Amino acid sequence: MSLEASRRAFLQASAVGGGMLLMLGIGDAAAEVAPVLNAYVRIGPDGIVTIKAPNPEIGQGVKTMLPMLIAEELDVDWKSVRVEQADSNPALYGRQFAGGSTATPLHYEPLRRVGAAARQMLIAAAASQWGVSAAECATDVGACLHKASGRKLRYGQLAAKAALLPAPDPDSLTLKDPSAFRIIGKPQMGVDAPKIVVGEPLFGIDVTRPGLLYAIYEKCPVFGGAVKGANMDEIRALPGIKGAFIVHAVDGAPALSEGVAIVADNWWRANRARTKLKVDWDEGATANDGSEGFAAQAKTLFAQPPQLSIRTDGDVDGALKSAAKVIEADYAYPFLSHATLEPQNCTVEVRQGAVEIWAPTQNPETGRAQVAKALGVDPSSITVHIMRSGGGFGRRLQVDSMVEAAVIAKLAGAPVKLLWTRSDDLAHDFYRPGGFHRFRAGLDADGRLAALSDHFVSFGHGEHFLGSANIDATEFPANFVDNLSFGASLIPAGVPTGPWRAPRSNALAFAFQCFIDEAAHAAGKDPLAFQLALLTREGKRPPGPKGSFSAERMKGVLQHVGEMAAWGKPAALPAGTGRGVACYFSHAGYFAEVAQASVDRDGQVRVHKVWVAADVGNQIVNPSGAITQVQGAVIDGLSAALGQAITFDKGRVAQTNFGDYPMLRIDRAPEVEVSFLATDHAPTGLGEPALPPAAPALCNAIFAACGKRVRTLPIDASQLKAA
Repeated sequence: MSLEASRRAFLQASAVGGGMLLMLGIGDAAAEVAPVLNAYVRIGPDGIVTIKAPNPEIGQGVKTMLPMLIAEELDVDWKSVRVEQADSNPALYGRQFAGGSTATPLHYEPLRRVGAAARQMLIAAAASQWGVSAAECATDVGACLHKASGRKLRYGQLAAKAALLPAPDPDSLTLKDPSAFRIIGKPQMGVDAPKIVVGEPLFGIDVTRPGLLYAIYEKCPVFGGAVKGANMDEIRALPGIKGAFIVHAVDGAPALSEGVAIVADNWWRANRARTKLKVDWDEGATANDGSEGFAAQAKTLFAQPPQLSIRTDGDVDGALKSAAKVIEADYAYPFLSHATLEPQNCTVEVRQGAVEIWAPTQNPETGRAQVAKALGVDPSSITVHIMRSGGGFGRRLQVDSMVEAAVIAKLAGAPVKLLWTRSDDLAHDFYRPGGFHRFRAGLDADGRLAALSDHFVSFGHGEHFLGSANIDATEFPANFVDNLSFGASLIPAGVPTGPWRAPRSNALAFAFQCFIDEAAHAAGKDPLAFQLALLTREGKRPPGPKGSFSAERMKGVLQHVGEMAAWGKPAALPAGTGRGVACYFSHAGYFAEVAQASVDRDGQVRVHKVWVAADVGNQIVNPSGAITQVQGAVIDGLSAALGQAITFDKGRVAQTNFGDYPMLRIDRAPEVEVSFLATDHAPTGLGEPALPPAAPALCNAIFAACGKRVRTLPIDASQLKAA
């Protein structure tokens, strides 16, 4: 879908129950076919405006934010708006997904045009009724006005007539000047918040259906393993068990792993029966994978030239030889699980060739396609109800639970809710890949960064990285160092990997921003001033594509966060306390963060406060949601740095629950102060870009506090103990 409203977009209105249904088609500007219809707005005779939220809500606030765009241009009171989650329907809504922090840039103008079109049609209806020109009319919070005569009609009185009028040309619509905004830019409570507080069923895990059965799905503890046999008759004879099935892989549905399904009249019985399940597994080659082996392979690869050249500028070897000072350091970070608070689940009903799915998913269309393949049905026979997700972070871009539930429901011949345990969730994720870096940097006589090399050891096969395991040739400080070399070597692995909040950036920021901090201290420079100086040294390069890195914007957030934290002139800090700074460009957003942390004599780390300066363009749609997104991203980043790691032994995940994969608890969470810089750029997303600087800012603060470098995550208190 184009980031800008297509010139071929069109509007259609129709009468619905005495009200008006407004539809907008947002076409792809590069497509040659006519755009499809997308229904968003319904106005009832009582003036209540119902707005469909098209994208999955995974906690990022789009169920509130996207309808705000429509309501603003429609010129209604937000209190009169009711929001409904749209089902998956690409014919009406185009691609519906949650990922990449794309909701704001993709929808900011198109959905405002939905509201502007409705407003224009209501004005036309009022003008017709009054026998005046539409130019003489205006709107004001849910009503049309004829100022000359003082007449006024509420939207509910005009809705049916407006629905009979021709839709306006989208290109003719005039959008509001931001100075006139009444909803956009004003804090709005999440539309689901009241229901969440009282526990109303909203999430996938809450779904109930008549005759519902409950399922668990046992998969090989080694990724990619296959079922050779199981004690199915014994399981089927247990109390309450309604079925037990061996499920095999299906061509065209790669999300379906082989396993054994147990279906019962309640989930407790199904999970209890699992304890008596005995499966003979063919574990396959991944049984040789292990975290200790990965680390050993990385060490071997570091002793060899990189297998792949990612980027080479200038003469790195020559610059290192002539440098006034050379520093070297190895960095490493682990695999991570998404560990969404709501474990993976899905409810499916298969009847007479029709399939109905209730899924907390970020990616409903991929789920529909793979379910169709797995069941051998036409995708058009599948209805996907998008349920609110209790966390996503990229995990629910994968559709394994949808396909598993659909296959089990078909075998069971009844509606089935599949619910994973927390152990299932940790053992069968698509993990944030781990990685290893060997850095060398050369500083000139003035303390400037003259050369930088990175040998990145990651995971993949041949020349192909595993999902989210790669590095880009433009990774900062590329373009800002004359002599630079990025190379990579790959460790073969059967571990499934995929997007984890701020893919790649979440790990690369730690390694690069901590090593840049090392370079600053080695040069005898203030770390923030060192970063600012580095950003002024952009080398010659062709203009980048739209959305490419801007040194000026990054300098802006660095300077701003320095002002927020009074960097360089804070009040005297207690002994064992320090501050660190880091910045990062991710998902078109510019973020700089300062962390203040302390380290006690036992090496225990406490984060006291984090200051965040952000540049995501010229408009924050919902400040309330925006601030919580940034705060949550920072907490996620700190949580991972302070204690999280997925480790493997004989192809198996060692961690089983939050006891050995700990989340940051509320009593350890720091204050997070957020400030947004309004810049002359189109608004961009917020779900991910605040996360990457959090870990390096903390690790740099730890160095300032105790003089010890953290080069391996998660942070190990034993390495920080006082001598």
